[in-house]
Order: sequence, then C-alpha cells, then structure tokens
Amino acid sequence: MSKPPFINLNFAAPNVDVDRRRDGSIILTSGYALGDVDRSVGVMLRRWAERTPDRLYLAERTADGKDWRKVTYGQANAYANAVAQSLLDRGLGPDRPVMFLSGNSVDNALLMLGAHVAGVPIAPASPAYSLMSQDYGKLKHIFGLIEPAVVFAEKGAPFANALGALDLDGVEVVVSDMPPDGMAATPFADLLSTAPTKAVDEAFDAVGPDTVAKYLFTSGSTGMPKGVINTHRMLCSNQAMVAQYWKFLEETPPVLVDWLPWNHTFGGNHNFNMVLRNGGTLYVDGGKPMPGLIEQTVANLREIPSTIHFNVPAGYNMILPFMERDAELRDTFFRNLQVAFYAAAALPQDLWTRLEDLSIQSRGERVAMLSAWGSTETAPGSTQVHWIIEQAGVIGLPLPGVAIKMQPSGSKMELRVKGPNIMPGYYKRPDLTDAAFDDEGYYCIGDAGKFADPDDPSKGLVFDGRVVEDFKLTSGTWVHVGGLRIAALAACSPVLQDALIAGHDRDYLAVLAWPNVQACKELHPAGAAPESTDDLLRSSEVVAHIRNSLQKYNADNPASSTRIARVMLMAEPPSIDANEITDKGYINQNAALARRAGLVERLYADQPDEDVIVI
Repeated sequence: MSKPPFINLNFAAPNVDVDRRRDGSIILTSGYALGDVDRSVGVMLRRWAERTPDRLYLAERTADGKDWRKVTYGQANAYANAVAQSLLDRGLGPDRPVMFLSGNSVDNALLMLGAHVAGVPIAPASPAYSLMSQDYGKLKHIFGLIEPAVVFAEKGAPFANALGALDLDGVEVVVSDMPPDGMAATPFADLLSTAPTKAVDEAFDAVGPDTVAKYLFTSGSTGMPKGVINTHRMLCSNQAMVAQYWKFLEETPPVLVDWLPWNHTFGGNHNFNMVLRNGGTLYVDGGKPMPGLIEQTVANLREIPSTIHFNVPAGYNMILPFMERDAELRDTFFRNLQVAFYAAAALPQDLWTRLEDLSIQSRGERVAMLSAWGSTETAPGSTQVHWIIEQAGVIGLPLPGVAIKMQPSGSKMELRVKGPNIMPGYYKRPDLTDAAFDDEGYYCIGDAGKFADPDDPSKGLVFDGRVVEDFKLTSGTWVHVGGLRIAALAACSPVLQDALIAGHDRDYLAVLAWPNVQACKELHPAGAAPESTDDLLRSSEVVAHIRNSLQKYNADNPASSTRIARVMLMAEPPSIDANEITDKGYINQNAALARRAGLVERLYADQPDEDVIVI
C-alpha cells in the first residue's frame, strides 16, 4: 500500500560538488555560494524589533504554570539595550564575560541578548555542574578559566552551595529571584531598568564578525570541559546557510516549544538563533525527556502547536507513548508541524516509523523528518538535509560555504570540516587547538560518514559512527558501534532507552542498557508491574521481551560483528560528573564503559549471574 504524500515544503534542490583526490580523500562542497550574512547576533534582534515590534518572540510558563510570560520583539530589544548598558556600566567587555549557572529562561535570553548587543562574551555552564555535581569540579574549572565579572543564577537559592564553592571576590552575583542566604546578590530587575545611553549604540556598532559571542563548553569523554570560542561570524553564517537550504523558514517564521539546553550548541546556537534570525517565536519548555519532567513538556506540546520540533532521539522515545495514547496531544503536535528534526545521536528507524504513523493519523499526510550534522566547534551545522528522506540516517550535504573532507581512516571515511562556521580555537588552549586541525586547516571532528548512494552523492551523507568508538573482537573483526547500538534499541523497542556496546578484545558482543521504565511497566497487566525498579528489570515479562526480541534480531544478523550474546539492564542513570552523558542526552560510550568496567566483567563472566540476560 502506498503511503500518503509528504507536506509540501520549499527546499533548495540538492546540489553538491565532488572532488576525488588521488590519496583517496574526497572534498565535498555545496553547489550554492553563501549569501549575505549578518555581522552580529544583535543585528538580527534589532531587525525584527523594527519590522515586527509587536510579534511574540519569547514565552515561558508563569510560576503557577497556568499562563505564559510573554515578550515581544520590541520589548526584547528594549530590555537588551538596558542590559547592555548595565554591563557597560560595570566595565564588562571582551575580557570580562558573564557566566550563566542556570538554564533556559526568558531572563537568561534577555541577559544573553544584552551581552551580544554590548559585545560581552557569555559563558553558559551546564546547570548540572551546579545542581547535580558532588564536587563542583567542572564548575570551578570553567569559572577559573573564564574569570567572569558577573555570574547569573536565575533562582539563587538552589545554586547557593555551588556559588559558595567559587571564589567570588570581585565577582557580582545576579539573580532574578530567591537570593541565596548570606550572599550579596543584585536583582536582575536592576539590569532591566537601566536607562540606555549612546554608549549602547557605540558598543553595538563595534561588534563585528570576529567578536567573541560566547564560550561553549564541550562535555568530552575524558578530562575537564574545553571552552569552544564561538564568534558572531560562526553563529550568523550558520543561520544564513540553513535558511538558504530551508527556504520555508523565511516564508513561515518558526514557532518552537523547545527544552534543549542553551549551554549546548544544538539548543543555544541552532534552535535559539534560528528563531531569532527568522523572526519566529520561542516557547521555553521547562520540561526534559526524563521521568518527572517529561510531563511538563507534554503539557506544553498539548497547548502550543509548533512549526518545527527539535529533539534528540531519547526525547522522541519519551514523548511518543504519550502521543500514541492521547489524540489531543497528537493533533496539536502535528497541527502546524512542518519538520520533525533530530540530531545529537542517530534516530532508530522504529521511532521514525512511529512518528510517521502518528503524522498520518493526525493529518493524513507525512511531516518531513530531517536531520543535520555538526558539533560545538562548528556552530553547530556543517551538513543539512534539505529534501525529503524516507528513513533515518541521512545527515545531508555540506551547507553553503562549508567544505567536507572525507579522509580514509581504517575501513571508514572520517569527516573533517572547513568554513566560516568553524571555531578559531579552544579558549586558552593553543595545544588543543593545534591538535584539532589537520595540515589543510580542516577541523577533525572524529565522526565518520559515507554516501547514502555511492553512485549519487546528491543523495547525501549517512552518519557512520564515531571513529574512536569502533573496536575489534578477538577475531580481528571490526564492530561499528553506532549502527549496532541503533539496531539493538530498535530490536528491543520500546523497552530500552539507550545502550553501551561492549566487546573490545572479547570473543562476542554484549550490551549494557538503560531501560525505558514506563515501557517496561506496560509489558505487565495493569497494576501488576513491580514497584521496585530492580524487581521490574528482573521481571519475567521484561526479560522475555528482550530475549525474544534479540533472538529474532540475531537470526537476521548472525555475524560476530552484529550478533548480541548477552544483555544487562542498569538502574543507575548515566553520570554527568563522570562524563557519561551530556545535557542533551548523548551517551559517551568509552567513558561510560570505563566507569562501568565491573558490570562489563559481570557480562562476560563464565557463569553469569541472574542480572545477565543470555540470548
């Protein structure tokens, strides 16, 4: 049976130039030249404040959760000018940045925009470094590296212990609410009420493409976070590139309900700046794809129809069951939706199919499901899908102005990037900067890619995993971790949230997996699921589902590099302190396996214990 058509969207047609070199490397560039680029993020704000001052720009739930605090473009511009003046009055500038401890909020956005207008760098730190960390090691590292003049925590009290761990001598603490006990703090309202002078316009005029906009910190697999220098050129060129491919952005200003954290490049650069560049509206979602917080996201999505939904695969995995049970939520979600977008990790085909089915049920047509590829160091986009694709995996073609080098690396092609969206380097780490670029100036991202169709490069690239994650079995057979992880999650859907692939220098493959607890409960008759998580994961229903699912998978994938022999479910969530996971849900495979080495040994024990599911 043929499927319904896709929604009609205005895309630039695929167009790529391919240069195949004698050494086996391949250079890909867009067939489109990069068009006009704004000189700074502040220019975007002032443009829409002039053109559409009354259009809704930012919104967030009020404290009682019953209504929305709303800010128009005209109001946002006025507030940003006031904040810019307040920062200039305090002597902030290129060497005296603002550090953010708290997460996404309207006040966070207004402070960020004011800093952009004034030419003051910002340094957003993961809230988890303050609220979930036990030793505040990463927070203190970032604070010491950045040496901020102002530290912002929207609600001060929850951050009191973290602030107390920092040497705040000469540093001003700014809070919107709940000042921490025993600590001097300036109300954010004081910044908002500052009267702008001509100094603001002078500072605004001085901000150029090479002015530092922010320092974003990577959550790499080992060591302390690295500060990635993000210039206004990087941020503005990236949005111009995307708009050249996604022409519909300039026809229908985007409306987002978005939780993705602004201390990461996906939420803070790609999504936030896309709304601003195209005059859209951003509803700040205080939820997350986590038990106890996903309900808030669902409530927001039930009320506000988006034009684009951005999420990571783990996020889709969490909201899909709600939409499958709730027709009102499903219909609001798909009412105005043009694109369902995923990034940060590969999307299992099972989730793709379920999303597509919901779209058809709701609208009688298919919403485009698209992706892209990049990193913190690339602002973030390097490639973008700008045509209709039928299945997960394709990451698109180089954006205008970007060159992708496909460099042979073992059995794979490593992807390297050059363009105006690439960082100038890591803050105060010239050694790391030198190591990050090859001798032609391409940034070495560490990911692998291949052509979706080797005979037709215009069909785009497919993500082929992290070069550093793949390993060999004792037989010498290579295991491609990225694809295998997706296959295992799809085979066991929907009971697995994420997984680690073990087997380096072993005879066979095994999996450590985090369960989707709600899905595990739903395998039991109503009211019959064990209350204890440990008992739930050992229940015969869960064990049988995983064993039966993987037995079917193994029958279709009998090779040693794909066959899964054992599984263990883990109740303990991934640790951000131990670099196992980023805020946006990407699992660091190598760091997590190293931290859980004891569980790996149990997986491979000659006589496995009761927690090991033998397939």
